[in-house]
Amino acid sequence: MAPWWLVVTGTVFAIVVAKHLYGGLGQNPFNPAMVAFAVCIVAFPALMSQWPSVGLELPFIDQFKVILGLAPRVDALSGATPLDAMKTALKLGDGNLDVVKLLANQDIYGNFAGRGWEWVAAGYLLGGLWMWQRKLITWHVPTAFIGAMVVLSGALWLYNPTEFANPLFHLFSGGAMLGAFFIVTDPVSGCTTPRGKLIFGAGAGLLAYIIRVFGGYPDGVAFAVLLMNLCAPLIDLLTQPPIFGMKDKA
Repeated sequence: MAPWWLVVTGTVFAIVVAKHLYGGLGQNPFNPAMVAFAVCIVAFPALMSQWPSVGLELPFIDQFKVILGLAPRVDALSGATPLDAMKTALKLGDGNLDVVKLLANQDIYGNFAGRGWEWVAAGYLLGGLWMWQRKLITWHVPTAFIGAMVVLSGALWLYNPTEFANPLFHLFSGGAMLGAFFIVTDPVSGCTTPRGKLIFGAGAGLLAYIIRVFGGYPDGVAFAVLLMNLCAPLIDLLTQPPIFGMKDKA
């Protein structure tokens, strides 16, 4: 639940600043949705990193009042997201707290990645696979994004499972699945060549994991995408396939 003005702020930055100031549809170098998210989470970190409290039940009319600012504060009805809760607990722990204990003993983590969010992420996965089956997206970017995140998170998990969560937790919490199929695949701000898409997706997956685990923000998908948007033109330039009938320069 977010107040109405937060939604308006993000919408203005996405449409006006990130898209139309660069020339409109098809001209924006950065993903508009990720620009809006980055602006909002930097300016309003508390509102953008909250999760409905476990067991919270609010009638529709009360939710509507929260959005309009007529009910108790949003932070009185919510808590930290699963990613933020784990990062904070590990950072403030006394040495006896580890990832295995957190995942096993706290309701916020649900079965393995976040109470309720596991189903949301599964829905994103099914939607992404449907888009791929309908040829609306190619397999390159999602596969590279998920593969890179699984490889890095899996390696660190095998190295120290008490300090680093398993790959399943990282894939099904936060914006990993949403980013893999619906954000990183943006044809305007991403790469266009087949090899470029693989590099773009892998870079975004690695950066997202590094930021969410070692950085200051609990989820790094938005910042990872924006950083890779900066690299997209160069990646495309270096991965252009040879023109038919012409030889590569020596």
